[in-house]
Amino acid sequence: MSSPAPTPSSSSSSSDTGEQRRVTGACPHDCPDTCALLTTVQDGVAVKLQGNPAHAHTGGVLCTKVSRYLERHNHPERLTQPLRRVGAKGEGRFEPVSWDEALDDIAARLKAIAEPQAILPYSYAGTMGLVQGESMDRRFFHKLGASLLDRTICSSAGGEGLAQTYGGKVGMRVEFFAEAKLILIWGSNSIGSNLHFWRHVQTARRAGARIVCIDPRRTETAEKCDEHLALLPGTDAALAFALMHELIVHGWLDTDYIERHTLGWDGLRERALQWPPSRAAQVCGLPEAQIVALARDYGTTQPAAIRLNYGVQRARGGGNAVRAIACLPALTGAWRHRAGGLLLSASSFFPVDRAALQRPDLLAGRQPRTVNMSSIGDALTGDAQALSGGPAVQAVVVYNSNPLAVAPDSAKVAAGFARTDLFTVVLEQFQTDTADHADYLLPATMQLEHWDIHTSYGHTDVLLNRPAVAPPAEVRSNAWVFRELARRMGFTEPCFADDDEALCRTAFRADALDHEQLWDRGFTSLRLAEAPFAEGGFPTASGRCEFHSARLQAVGQDPLPAYLPNYEPAGADRDFPLAMISPPARNFLNSSFVNVRSLRAMEGAPVLEMHAADAQTRGIASGDLVRVFNARGEHRCHAEVSSRARPGVVNGLGIWWRKFSPDGTNVNQLTSQRLTDMGRGPTFYDCAVQVAAVRTPGAGSSP
Repeated sequence: MSSPAPTPSSSSSSSDTGEQRRVTGACPHDCPDTCALLTTVQDGVAVKLQGNPAHAHTGGVLCTKVSRYLERHNHPERLTQPLRRVGAKGEGRFEPVSWDEALDDIAARLKAIAEPQAILPYSYAGTMGLVQGESMDRRFFHKLGASLLDRTICSSAGGEGLAQTYGGKVGMRVEFFAEAKLILIWGSNSIGSNLHFWRHVQTARRAGARIVCIDPRRTETAEKCDEHLALLPGTDAALAFALMHELIVHGWLDTDYIERHTLGWDGLRERALQWPPSRAAQVCGLPEAQIVALARDYGTTQPAAIRLNYGVQRARGGGNAVRAIACLPALTGAWRHRAGGLLLSASSFFPVDRAALQRPDLLAGRQPRTVNMSSIGDALTGDAQALSGGPAVQAVVVYNSNPLAVAPDSAKVAAGFARTDLFTVVLEQFQTDTADHADYLLPATMQLEHWDIHTSYGHTDVLLNRPAVAPPAEVRSNAWVFRELARRMGFTEPCFADDDEALCRTAFRADALDHEQLWDRGFTSLRLAEAPFAEGGFPTASGRCEFHSARLQAVGQDPLPAYLPNYEPAGADRDFPLAMISPPARNFLNSSFVNVRSLRAMEGAPVLEMHAADAQTRGIASGDLVRVFNARGEHRCHAEVSSRARPGVVNGLGIWWRKFSPDGTNVNQLTSQRLTDMGRGPTFYDCAVQVAAVRTPGAGSSP
């Protein structure tokens, strides 16, 4: 028999008798802000959702997307019962089935697969929660001996670049950006994707700080900064080296900090001196004077802070670009100040007990092959390299992700999921593009309905999410599903009996943080120094900021940061002369929220931003239906001639569900499965295309 649905925590409120109560929670989405939530509940129904004003980082404010979370929560198309496929894969036709029937059949079919490595989990950041995202599921697949998933699709190149330089995903504390005198926002549309950080930027600006945005696209953030450097995609390392060059030749260096707290300065200095601003200007597509002025500002202003984001690392040389940029604060001694340094991610500060949560010991010495999620198209269509030489994938279990929409080279992804011999289970809240291909589609809880615990990559607080309302009767949490599958598979280890609240308590050791405060207030702060690297102390082997990486040298790679040109740079291919980047649409978050009608109405339709010069030579006007194409495929959308695009670069805003696009595709029809220089990440922003107007009969000849 299936267990009853989870109920709201009685410890968070009084009973429902018409009286309103408020329940503390956390935003589950892939965003550095990780906001604290307050849900107002009346008669068992969530009637209001707001940011928790008691949480300093949230300050009572939510982004446009999450402020409409109740619209998503109460969506009429939400999945509310288990479903079994009755049509062809991709048709999206299903029939209701009981939980017992679904789980019994899923377990039986997984048991029947002789080689467990032929079973592949596929998940990412549909929730950032440690419980619903990476606990019971990991235990289940470890015990099963399934293939391991290399979860690379978002941040692995940049994370590896930081790890090689700083020793982990660490940086300055976000609240101290408010005190900086110069802020470089590098590869980030903070207004759209890091709203609470922008509040600190505004505080700094009111105190006289200069704000500079470095981004190929003229984003909403770039428009509001004092200066915008619209460099070509994938050229960030070249710009960083030119800044170093100027710091060196003008003596804008903190030689004491370099000597005491860095490693490999001589080699980095020699490399940087090969990059005068004139060379970088040609590579980056920037005016030389703009580079020189930025270097002067950075070298002569203290404290100076860099907010780096992951757009920088979605190209061939992405890991090296992050390494090069991460060297800058050590050269000027910016780390001496609590308002100086760099922040890409704070993830490594959190002492998560992942061994206790995920139980890798259940592998019992087995070493299953690893499949890179960024190569899922190749893996599901039988590419031997993507499969690490192992067996073909016979079953895939998808949760917290929508690979048909978000993975690169999506024509191959769709072909893989369309295989009639591939057994596919999808845990979801809505019938996404991926869900249309499921053999079983299992309804998952939403954030207001389950326990979870959250870290952040943009601040240094831990947040607890309590269930505020009961889910629909036949909806279950991810952790519940994997517990039930474990029971049906005959897994008897006591860890498979842990309920969701117990898993929350397992995430951190008792001495790692203030558990009493976390359970009482819904959040607690890590105990960290205000200026964590003022006296060095980086979590590297040497304790220094490592310009020279012995680990890279040991595996035959360049130990110093380097500039690596894109696989597909702008203008290099006569057939596909335009570089395309695919930044997120402001009102979507990856592929989440695309089906929320009010947010989709704000976006209108899939668009391709083009500079007027590129549009004019192709006879394209705003509103025209266009073909965006390359050797991998074609995507149709509407052109928007806009100053947001620089010459030679088009911006395909994502990530739309394929079913909401004019031709059933999205921008990932065009992106490739090539990987980054380090971290094995995808190269979404390293993509060459051509664009042509779609001419209807009687509309005139093509240009």
